[in-house]
Amino acid sequence: MALKRTKIVDIFSPELIGEQVCVKGWVRTRRGNKHVQFVALNDGSTIKNLQIVIDLEKFGEDELKPITTGSSLHVEGTLVASQGKGQTVEVQAQSIEIYGTADPDEYPLQKKGHTLEFLREKAHLRMRTNTFGAVFRIRHHLAFAIHKFFNDKGFFYMHTPLITASDCEGAGDMFQVTTLNLGDLPKNEDGSNDYTKDFFGKPTSLTVSGQLEGELGATSLGAIYTFGPTFRAENSNTPRHLAEFWMIEPEVAFNDITDNMDLAEEFIKYCVQYALDHCKDDIEFLNQMYDNTLIDRLQGVLKQEFVRLSYTEGIKILEESGKKFEFPVKWGVDLQSEHERYLVEQHFKRPVILTDYPREIKAFYMKQNDDGKTVRAMDVLFPQIGEIIGGSEREENYDKLISEIERRGIPMKDMWWYLETRKFGTVPHAGFGLGFERLILFVTGMANIRDVIPFPRTPNNAEF
Repeated sequence: MALKRTKIVDIFSPELIGEQVCVKGWVRTRRGNKHVQFVALNDGSTIKNLQIVIDLEKFGEDELKPITTGSSLHVEGTLVASQGKGQTVEVQAQSIEIYGTADPDEYPLQKKGHTLEFLREKAHLRMRTNTFGAVFRIRHHLAFAIHKFFNDKGFFYMHTPLITASDCEGAGDMFQVTTLNLGDLPKNEDGSNDYTKDFFGKPTSLTVSGQLEGELGATSLGAIYTFGPTFRAENSNTPRHLAEFWMIEPEVAFNDITDNMDLAEEFIKYCVQYALDHCKDDIEFLNQMYDNTLIDRLQGVLKQEFVRLSYTEGIKILEESGKKFEFPVKWGVDLQSEHERYLVEQHFKRPVILTDYPREIKAFYMKQNDDGKTVRAMDVLFPQIGEIIGGSEREENYDKLISEIERRGIPMKDMWWYLETRKFGTVPHAGFGLGFERLILFVTGMANIRDVIPFPRTPNNAEF
């Protein structure tokens, strides 16, 4: 009877010592002498490699020659306690089957020490490295944690459209979706494009946010969250921007701005704690290899309550800091990452929730304060990242919402459905958006957002 495969993550168990085991994976390294060879095998289930001990009296040199870095193996043998450093157990090989070879002259990951920039060009293979194996295992666990958090709190997971006729943020940086022949667009009499001939009969784009549709769910199901891809056609080649990224957006009926802040702080602390509990080996590896302050920073987020202060107070602190910023600070400006990080990393030395932003720099749907100048917005600011969450209490008053839309000149002919939530049974409600990749940046300590998503979409880059 054939042995059942054991994943390497499960092999490090004292109960298995002395047992016959079957393991499969890819070769990370091979070393040894004329008597014995040692192969480090990894199957992706853990950062840890399993050492395979090959007694050369049992195997011919020609049989072992194809075993090089990157090749894939099926090994059966006895699991024994290891006498060497760096591992607790090892497999004494009794049979080896080579599934696939990797020519050392062609395999791009044959050598160690590749730069992250080089590995971005090898996105189809980079997940085989220790670094990206760790990052993407953490990504999985964080995604699971997000669903668990909201499910356990009684939220309903809602799928919102990827193709939409609305621009939630009003920024206009959207990818258009069309079936029209771009080389021969149908025209109206005035020369404009005739979208009645298009698939949906109107201009449509990839979504920048599921929030507006999420509000419909919140005003019927009470508490919902979305978790899906969003798209921005913003030509930004920075370490913080992607054209395709994932967003988590809870919306809760009857919540106000304080409830919103409480939920955001509880949520993000839950995710950080979950990562520390379930990704210990991977986080320790990244702490050792890339950022030796990572674990302390993660634990620091859990130990302290987030600071809560108004935008106006934050501006005053920045103006009185004596620090010369690249972007000058005054009341009414949209804060830049350097301002946000100063408040978090230098002034308060802990996460900050900034509230009550100027009305003019925030979205139309945010609830207006009585001062007529500010809205009940909130941004959660984190060390190393800056803004990691953005949200608000939503404007539930129909007349105020219509007035703001008209004042800004926002075309709302396709948004009647959104406005009707304020006409029929309107309620106070609030929500926020968390950029998933920014959360992963914080938890992994990676410096570039392109290194926390398997296949980054950025200007002039859609290779894989």
